[in-house]
Amino acid sequence: MPPPLTALSPPGDPGAAPEVQWRAQELLLMREVMRLIGKSLAPGVVLREMLHLMSELLGLNRGRIVLLDADAEPPTARIGHAYGLTQAEVARGVYAVGEGVTGRVLATGQPILVQDIDAEPLFLARCVQRAQLPPDTVAFMALPIEVNHHTVGVLACHRIRSRRRHLNDDMALLQILATLVGQILQLHSLLQEKTRDLEARNALLAHALDAAAVRYGIIGNASALLQALHELERVSHSQASVLLLGESGTGKELFARALHLSSQRRDAPFIKVNCAAIPDSLLESELFGYERGAFTGAASARAGWFEQADGGTIFLDEIGDMPLAMQTKLLRTLQEGTVVRLGGKRETRVDVRLVTATHRDLEAEVARGNFRQDLYYRISVVPIRLPSLRERREDIRTLALHFVNRANQANQRNVHLTPAALARLEAHPWPGNIRELGNVIERLVLLTDSTQVSPAELERFLPRGKADANPPPALPPHAPTMAAGSGAPLVRAYLPADSHPLDELQQMLALHRGNQSRAAQALGLTVRQFGYRLKKAQRGE
Repeated sequence: MPPPLTALSPPGDPGAAPEVQWRAQELLLMREVMRLIGKSLAPGVVLREMLHLMSELLGLNRGRIVLLDADAEPPTARIGHAYGLTQAEVARGVYAVGEGVTGRVLATGQPILVQDIDAEPLFLARCVQRAQLPPDTVAFMALPIEVNHHTVGVLACHRIRSRRRHLNDDMALLQILATLVGQILQLHSLLQEKTRDLEARNALLAHALDAAAVRYGIIGNASALLQALHELERVSHSQASVLLLGESGTGKELFARALHLSSQRRDAPFIKVNCAAIPDSLLESELFGYERGAFTGAASARAGWFEQADGGTIFLDEIGDMPLAMQTKLLRTLQEGTVVRLGGKRETRVDVRLVTATHRDLEAEVARGNFRQDLYYRISVVPIRLPSLRERREDIRTLALHFVNRANQANQRNVHLTPAALARLEAHPWPGNIRELGNVIERLVLLTDSTQVSPAELERFLPRGKADANPPPALPPHAPTMAAGSGAPLVRAYLPADSHPLDELQQMLALHRGNQSRAAQALGLTVRQFGYRLKKAQRGE
């Protein structure tokens, strides 16, 4: 027999009418449930205590919350939270959609009230056998739990029919509780998703900080990159000239500086000269200096870059663009270790370590007569090939996060990339390599209105030019760059001089409002290279 009504009444007037007492019980239950929600959003704590209060205050016994596993095949529902059921009974609470009363609620999204479980064929008595229930008439109530208008579970319980309380009152209260359960589950799901995103971002940031190649400012740990770093460190303490090969935008200057910092010359000057950016008429005076009166405007003498690099390292970038006349003078300086200033006669001895870089196939340039063969052999004692970004896609996320953090700090922004946006960056071909990636990220941080950049938002910042349809063949990851024991270079072509079609050049120029310098930078080219390729493409060559 059910316990007397007075045993269920809250503290108060024992002489109050039964309806008033039940309303007090309902208010007490709701107050306690809301208090629990305010303290914790952990479903395991809140929902089990809610089922406990349903039983103790209102006699709604053996409460259970059945949750749908939509990923199961076929979709299956199981008891996720319960009160008044043994572990064995909970384990038996498994239902297919449409099976029994619980399955019917899942299938239709409509509540079901069974007035007498003994008279209802749909009632399965799967969890608790009828013999384990009181001999009185037992009702069963099942209500749908919804999240975003989809039924995700069922709130159900038993109730003795003889209780002095209307079943409709219980159903109305359970409807409110089922709505609360749906909201708790939805909040918990959103919190879990947010936590996963933050954990993924923290893991990526930690990976960026711990990257093995972060020494010297080189970010990444792809095998092709580490191979190039290993070769660089092996020759860093020698005096041999190093030729850095690879596509534009692969970080040749960083590698040249890394070679300097890892050598015994690290405390001496490091001088960088971009041979493609200096007009031919000024290149000699820039490299070797000039005496007073050597030309109009030379009011005083000036030491050239070789003299300024004395004792240290000089890095001649894009040496493949150096005119033949200057190649001859450079070769003489390298052979004799001396420089003669423009307009001067005195030789000045210099001690420099030479590092050069080019994206051109110098062997082909030698064959065409555009590059001196003797100079080629002089500068390519140790050739080191730098991998393109296509060959080290596993580093794209780390590099992207590095560029995002740098741009955020420089521009006082708070922009972040979602994991899906990072995956989209990994899929992009990046013909301009690391330089292009850095430019895209900086432009995105400056112009986006979003703090969390999705793939759709990212798409409008990605270059729309066609990717190189025939990318240069990649050497195997561990292919040697020097013939063993001979020092003879094994140099190959990396990027054809006319690899950018006319529409891509024009589109990039339009994107940067006619600014050739910015368009060239986005494609990983010098201004001179961009202008040359644009004119050549316009002539249809």
